[in-house]
Amino acid sequence: MFGLLDWIKLGAGAVAGALLAAGPLYLIGKHDGRLAERAEILTRSVEILRERNATDDEIKGMDDAALCAALGGVFADGACE
Repeated sequence: MFGLLDWIKLGAGAVAGALLAAGPLYLIGKHDGRLAERAEILTRSVEILRERNATDDEIKGMDDAALCAALGGVFADGACE
């Protein structure tokens, strides 16, 4: 039959086993979280570049007066004020 010391050893072994099993799971979860964050950052970067390209395409066709007006200025005497 098991004595008190045997039950303590069994419990300590179970706790140690649980800790050893949880360590790699924590690291895997942390790694997956980092990958998800990187993917989100990359997706946002692509969105920003697409917005920038759309803005560049819009601006390319503007003359000086139209660009000045788009920026909120008034084009007079060859200068934007």
